[in-house]
Amino acid sequence: MGDNDARARLDQFRGELGAIDREILALVAKRQAKAIEIGQTKRELGLPTRDFRQEKDVVQRARKAAGEQGLPETLGEELVLAFIRASLTVQEQDLIAKEGEGSGRRALVIGGAGHMGKWFVRYLRAQGFVVEIADPGEGPEGVVNHRDWKRARLDHELIVIAAPMPASNKILLEMAAAPPAGVVFDVGSLKSPLREGLHALRDAGGRVCSVHPMFGPDTALLSGRHVIFVDLGVPAATAAARALFEPTMATLVEMDLESHDRLIAYVLGLSHALNIAFFTALAESGEAAPKLATLSSTTFDAQLGVAANVAMENPDLYFEIQTLNDYGTESLAALLYAVERLRSVVRAGDLEGFRALMTRGKGYLADRATVTR
Repeated sequence: MGDNDARARLDQFRGELGAIDREILALVAKRQAKAIEIGQTKRELGLPTRDFRQEKDVVQRARKAAGEQGLPETLGEELVLAFIRASLTVQEQDLIAKEGEGSGRRALVIGGAGHMGKWFVRYLRAQGFVVEIADPGEGPEGVVNHRDWKRARLDHELIVIAAPMPASNKILLEMAAAPPAGVVFDVGSLKSPLREGLHALRDAGGRVCSVHPMFGPDTALLSGRHVIFVDLGVPAATAAARALFEPTMATLVEMDLESHDRLIAYVLGLSHALNIAFFTALAESGEAAPKLATLSSTTFDAQLGVAANVAMENPDLYFEIQTLNDYGTESLAALLYAVERLRSVVRAGDLEGFRALMTRGKGYLADRATVTR
């Protein structure tokens, strides 16, 4: 009898929980509908679709409200970010960029049919720019495509170069012959392969800087993301580029060109190499993936997830990141040395040496956590 009563209560609780879930989803749908109305009203007023400062305020309010309810603040943030993402797609699909709408400023995205180029097209249109592209491929529907950037008049207030790094350097060099009046920046993952072109355009009087968005083209919101700005000695250009991202929740960082590539050798080069080595070792181990899955652990699953994401990326871009960085061999040598040290300690049965490696890593990561708080 007792078990039957407990099971009845359990079924009742599950039913009540399901009802609460339906109420939550009904409220989410109501919120979505209201977000669409807000987007339509913004367009009637000639305002950009996205108000990044407002998004930041919404996130902060959600964190505070979650705390007041005794919930983790991160839960409030995650929920509201999911809500915002859900409404953005509909709002941005309704956006129609016309001459004179929004701010009226014009932008050209060279490479606008590529993955990151398309991201900038969406982002700039949402900010009120009238956007054109120059790309041999097919760009977003409704966006003027000059195919070849040399055919455009280059009278835009903003020119974004979102081409592969060698091509970007060539474009910058050719632009230096007749610098555009507007602000020009590239979005390359490395800057040393673009050094010659960036400096040539700067020396010719171009309003140029360099930008590195530290996120992929699928990113919808910039909360928790970083954008790096490299000032080439034209502070007004750097300030103009920063202004595009200042309303967002992204962390904005400025550094010089050489520091950028030296650090990126570790942030991107080392992390990519580590994961490529990881999945290469697995693929060549002879162990079938289903068998490994039955023996997975928390650490293995987490590492496998990161490695799987790396494996899905563009191999040509990742090859450029490894080979074109003037500082790239430094991080690869560090990885090789670290693996050899670990191998030597294990082969020698050196417990104290192994502990030393773990202790040093723990201290380094603790220091990093303190800095990022």
